[in-house]
Amino acid sequence: MSTAELKMMTLDCADVAAEATFWSQLLGWDVVAQEEEYAMLTGPGGAALGFGLVAGYEAPAWPNERGSKQFHFDLGCDDVDAAEARAVELGATLADPQPGETWRVLIDPAGHPFCLTAAANW
Repeated sequence: MSTAELKMMTLDCADVAAEATFWSQLLGWDVVAQEEEYAMLTGPGGAALGFGLVAGYEAPAWPNERGSKQFHFDLGCDDVDAAEARAVELGATLADPQPGETWRVLIDPAGHPFCLTAAANW
């Protein structure tokens, strides 16, 4: 039986350059393509993260009662406090409310929520 392998995920946004810069610096991944309407990063093992310009882009809400958030990244960190500080320095904001003690929810510059947690929890 043939199986599929996830190679890339692409996020919609209003500012491709800002998203590519933020995620490249936060993850330590290389920007391998960047144009006005699209950018792509590559990481370990060939994983890729893309950013596509969408006219009239509307960021998802947090918390999101309508369920329109659709997905978010969970990032394992050696030091959650340091990772949070770095993400905020790069342009993320701390979400309010927070879901508890083991996860830290932040919002990237385009409004996508993402979570930080201790890598040891994985």
